[in-house]
Amino acid sequence: MSTLFQSVTFRDVTLRNRIVVSPMCEYSSVDGLANDWHLVHLGSRAVGGAGLILTEANAVTADGRISPADLGIWSDAHVEPLARIVTFCEAQGAVVGTQLAHAGRKASTAAPWLSRDPVTPEAGGWRPIWAPSALAYDTGWIVPEALDETGIASIVGAFGAAAVRAHAAGMRVIELHAAHGYLMHTFLSPLSNQRTDRYGGSFENRIRFTLEIVDAVRARWPESLPLFVRISATDWVAGGWTIEESVELAKILRTHGVDLIDASSGGLDPRQRIAVGPGYQVPFAAQIRREAGIATGAVGMITEAEAAEAIVASGEADLAIIARELLRDPYWPLHAARALGVDLPWPNQYQRAKPEPLVAAVR
Repeated sequence: MSTLFQSVTFRDVTLRNRIVVSPMCEYSSVDGLANDWHLVHLGSRAVGGAGLILTEANAVTADGRISPADLGIWSDAHVEPLARIVTFCEAQGAVVGTQLAHAGRKASTAAPWLSRDPVTPEAGGWRPIWAPSALAYDTGWIVPEALDETGIASIVGAFGAAAVRAHAAGMRVIELHAAHGYLMHTFLSPLSNQRTDRYGGSFENRIRFTLEIVDAVRARWPESLPLFVRISATDWVAGGWTIEESVELAKILRTHGVDLIDASSGGLDPRQRIAVGPGYQVPFAAQIRREAGIATGAVGMITEAEAAEAIVASGEADLAIIARELLRDPYWPLHAARALGVDLPWPNQYQRAKPEPLVAAVR
């Protein structure tokens, strides 16, 4: 029996399998609104058999977007277009969730196919952008303004309000984005957080902002629905955030009502040196799961059905969270099932194209 295609339950939400569509920015919104692109992009992956569909990073404030073309959830106007996507994806058997995010010092940048340069206000960008400390991500990037405690409280409140809107849209999972050099991550890492107040310095102070957001969301998100947090398990830079700190944070997050850690890495500092290869981040998910006693999702260059199966079957992680391979092939779960000898139902509309099962690779 394939573990990858066994159902899994978090709180009152059951996923039909362990395959998750990772949040992937599409840079296709106007004023943060979801549109036909998002419906087709996410809907195709639901038709393709994924268990959980996560939207791209959904900005909780307008100035918390990575780019002017990012998805947003800072106003009630964003709810109905998201609900349309949820309705379609659920009709295909998938669970839908959203990743709530604030870009921090990486805000107001261009879509990657244009450049990675900052976008000026005249071209649709904005100033100021925000961070724990007035430190730019890299040379040529915008120098952010350091948040004061009033600004921190406002952003924490925005995450809580976004959780209410996500529920109104029918989302059944929330993931908080505390990775890849965005705002929550910059508070965690001593490389980007040089504050001397109660939000900086010690580990306990640096995690305070993240815990306040988790608590604000958990207070307004139904107890019956799961809450995930994506972290960068390490900065891959000496003196930065470490896997050991990630384990300790995960232990604390579990006591604050978090159900799963999505274990990514890097993205905070351009000096990072990453030994990239298939499954290169899986050991982080495994260590956090083992030492913190919390469910994890593995992410990063998971492309083969057999590799995804091995990750969940061995107990290294509970979910296989897949990004680029699902951009290349929205029907990857259907093809993975065939490779693993699983007779996964195909949509009625596609039944006439369903191939014969391969010999089972997993028994």
